[in-house]
Amino acid sequence: MNQAILSEDIRKSFGEVKALQGVSLDVGRGEIFGLIGPDGAGKTTLFRIITTLMLPDAGRMTVLGLDAVSGYKTLRRKIGYMPGRFSLYQDLSVEENLHFYATVFGTTVRENYDLIADIYSHIEPFKKRLAGQLSGGMKQKLALSCALIHKPELLVLDEPTTGVDAVSRKEFWEMLKKLQQKGITILVSTPYMDEATLCDRVALIQGGRILDVDTPRRITEKFPHRIFQVRSDEMFRLITDLRDFKKAGSVFAFGQYVHFTGLDDEVECVELDNYLDKLNHTNVLVEEIAPGIEDVFIHLMKVS
Repeated sequence: MNQAILSEDIRKSFGEVKALQGVSLDVGRGEIFGLIGPDGAGKTTLFRIITTLMLPDAGRMTVLGLDAVSGYKTLRRKIGYMPGRFSLYQDLSVEENLHFYATVFGTTVRENYDLIADIYSHIEPFKKRLAGQLSGGMKQKLALSCALIHKPELLVLDEPTTGVDAVSRKEFWEMLKKLQQKGITILVSTPYMDEATLCDRVALIQGGRILDVDTPRRITEKFPHRIFQVRSDEMFRLITDLRDFKKAGSVFAFGQYVHFTGLDDEVECVELDNYLDKLNHTNVLVEEIAPGIEDVFIHLMKVS
């Protein structure tokens, strides 16, 4: 079997809230697979079912060739899980946490040190420090080391770089690429679109439903419209004025810019430039750009 994960029509509700509404997807062995979606989209619920920490209400989940419900005892020794919230023992030191997790899985740090060496070497000089006193980037590396110490076949990471500085995020993804080269399948969720592009494939999820699954490149190639990024000295008024433009389709804030698509693809940069000039906008920039995953996501949310 070439699939590390096979999800078939997975459903999960919490009272009136439908967290997962028929999620079907597959993750190939050796892939870095990204799950992309906002808070409340169902990512964590799906991860907890995959890691056997929660039962689905309906559907079937196969992980590493085993049923995620009946095979949970075996699977828990084959999966490394790093939850979104730091969950290690904050009153234990770095090395005490690592030795504890190794013992839980019936192994030792020495036996699997080669797997975590590149990661743990960054924090080993601080091995006597309490986990609760570590910086965000160091906590991240310790949590990843603990998730790997039993040499899992599948690594599940729930928004592992949230709140971590850009340098640490870059280092973290370099580590993930090295782990992939060692044959570990990696399932990761992230709110950062630049990280989504580093995955082999991604699934876009919203409201407990999968909107699309494909490579990052093919997903962006599916975007059906020309898109422009626009900026002026008055960004709030810019959004309002662009939405009032007679040919406006989609208008939304995107960092330091506004992303604009027209009702048709006949809108030109000069047309938008002239329109904004007549409304006395200053330092206007209008340029056509290639769509990103977030642009596709917003489009799919509107049409689904």
